[in-house]
Parts: sequence; C-alpha cells; structure tokens
Amino acid sequence: MTAPDHDLVVFGATSFVGQILTRYLAEQFSGQGETLRWAIAGRSEAKLMELKHALGPAGASLPIIVADAANAAQLRALCVQTRVVVSTVGPYALYGEPLIQICVETGTDYCDLTGETQWIKRMIEKYESAAQRSGARIVHCCGFDSVPSDTGVYFLQQQAMQQWGTPATRVKMRVKTLKGGASGGTVASLINVVQEAAADPALRKALVNPYTLCPPGHGFTARQHAVRGAAFDADFDAWIAPFVMAAINERVVHRSNALSGNAYGNTFTYDEAVITGTGLKGRLKAMTMVAGLGAFMAGILIKPARIVMERFLLPKPGEGPSPEAQLAGRYDLRFFGRTDDGRTLRVKVTGDRDPGYGSTGKMLGQAAASLALDHVKDGIKTGRPGGFWTPATMFDDRFIERLTRHAGLRFERL
Repeated sequence: MTAPDHDLVVFGATSFVGQILTRYLAEQFSGQGETLRWAIAGRSEAKLMELKHALGPAGASLPIIVADAANAAQLRALCVQTRVVVSTVGPYALYGEPLIQICVETGTDYCDLTGETQWIKRMIEKYESAAQRSGARIVHCCGFDSVPSDTGVYFLQQQAMQQWGTPATRVKMRVKTLKGGASGGTVASLINVVQEAAADPALRKALVNPYTLCPPGHGFTARQHAVRGAAFDADFDAWIAPFVMAAINERVVHRSNALSGNAYGNTFTYDEAVITGTGLKGRLKAMTMVAGLGAFMAGILIKPARIVMERFLLPKPGEGPSPEAQLAGRYDLRFFGRTDDGRTLRVKVTGDRDPGYGSTGKMLGQAAASLALDHVKDGIKTGRPGGFWTPATMFDDRFIERLTRHAGLRFERL
C-alpha cells in the first residue's frame, strides 16, 4: 500500500474559519520545526488559487484539490491522498455527512469544529461501527466547542488524581471572561439546530438528555444540573447565567467520561454557566442575559422575525470578526472540582484570541496536526483505534503541550 501524498488536507479552506486555519498552518509549518505535508481543498479552484497566492511564499508550493461537499467521487479522491482531513464546511448537518461517510470507508482520520449535537449523534449512530472496522478516527468539536471545556476537565482530573488518587465527581465550568464575535457560519449552524429541534419532538428529547452522545450501555444515571436561568453560585460567590455552548460542551465531557472507562466516576456531574458578577448588578446582568437568549431563540423560530434578524442583525455566511477583533479577543474559563469526600480544587483555561475564530483556528490546526503527526509512526496509526472520539479521549498530554506552546492556551492550577 502506497503512502498518501499528504499528511493533512484542509477541506473548506476558503471559508471564513478555513482561511484563518490555513494562514495559521502556513505560519506554523512553513519554517523551522515540525514538517507537515499539507494541501488545501474546496469547491472553487479560482478561490483556492486566490488563497494560495494570498499566503505569499508559504503558499507557493501548496497543493490544491478541487472537491465539492456533495460530490462523492471528488471526496473519495481527496481522502485517498491524505492521512487526515480537517473540515470547516458547515453547517455540518447540511453538508458534512458525505465526507464523514467516505473518511470512514477509506479509513481516513478526520476532525472538525462542529458544535451540532444532533448531527454528531446521527454520525455516531450511522458510522461508528464502520469506523471501528476501517480504522478511521473521527474527532468532532475541535474548536472552542469543545476543546477548552473537554481538555479543561481532563486537566482538572489529572490534578485530582496526582494529588489525591481519586477523581473530582462534581465539576463546574464558569466563564469568567469571553470577548469575541460570531461568524455567519456559526449563526447558520445555530439556526439550523433550533429549527430541526422545533420540527422533531424526538430530537428535542435527545438534545436535553445530558448523556445523548454517550455510547449505548454507558450506565450513567446521575441527575445533571442544567443552568437555565439566573442563579447564585456559592462555589464562585457570584451570580451566573446560562452559557449557550453548554448544550454541546456538557455532552462532549460526559462522552469523554464514558469513553475513558468512567475515569471521572459513575456519578460524575458537570455543568457550565457564565459568571455575571456579584450583588444586585450581577443578578440584573444574569437576568438580562437570560431574557436576551430567550428572545434570540424565539426570534429564530418566528419566521418574520428570523428574516429581519438575518437581513439586518446577524452576520451572513462568509462574514465574521475582523483580524483586529480576533486579536483583541480572549477568554478565561474557571473550573471547580469536588471529590466524593469533599476535597476541592480549581483550575483555569485561558486563550489569547477571540474564542470562536482566532483561537478556534489554532486549536483546530493543532488537533489536525496531532492526528497527523503524534498518532502515526512509520506510516502506521498509533494510539486510539478507529471510532468516534472526543478531544480529551483521542489526544493526550502532547495535545495540551501543543495548545500551550503553539495555540495561546494556558492550563493552570489555582
């Protein structure tokens, strides 16, 4: 069997996030250090050439591959040329399945930045058995949702095990700081999830199940607490409000627990929220956030309101924060863990760019690089076998080191 031409192919390279990712890879792998054989792919040869030229000397010898998300023959030709595909083509529920199917059939490793719980669940149910047979490692949620949450809990549990030899069975994540904007692609994905759920009672039931992404027979029965309104959190001595990404992050963390042999405990509980402050000001801010989130969701479901929002208020596909805004963004996530016998610890995960784009591009790039470089030796896959993995279960401490050294994240014990 001949070795593939590329270690990694960026599919959807000319999308908003794809361009951020491509520039990042060009910066990381065009000089001294690790060697990565990579290429860019998308449906428009003209746009790919434009992107290639925009990269300057770093793009001079960069191969391009023309492939449309709906063209199975083109996708298959792409997959047989590479060890890993990283996809930015969303909403994934609308455009992502053909690539998953062909990666699974060809045994090609894959990662993306989806946060679409309903689509991930469908892909696991349809393709996990085939991925286990072919050796394809599929890793969803390799952006802001859900790398900081998933690896943050993993890091906290490492600290607990090193200090006490037992995991924290109660963990909370609270967003202390989050500065960044949204792109049209993210908004389109969120709108699609809400619309699908509104039309399908079974899907609505699945989406509120905290264990919906866990494998069959996981055995978890612990009642989970979902933060759905303004509340006071005594562990953080502050008011909190719902965090919009909790819906995907919490489910990914529970899947990580299941896939790691219940390493966090059979009664593990986890929830996420946003810290809004202390006193009356913090309470009012929490209530305002709850009202705003409710109005946004209601607006998506009411067609005339949604049309107005899409036309005048929300970014369109291909639009997103400016490079200056990405540089100015940041985030600070705080984790609190408690063991069964009442011992507690705190850690934090911080990022130096706006979470959804500047930081996500770097996290996604290092996830793809880790798949292509850390989990292959002499052309043979190492580490995890084929299947659908989470960031915390596919990757290991080398990934946290990559994020720390090359992606602007910090993992710290408080």
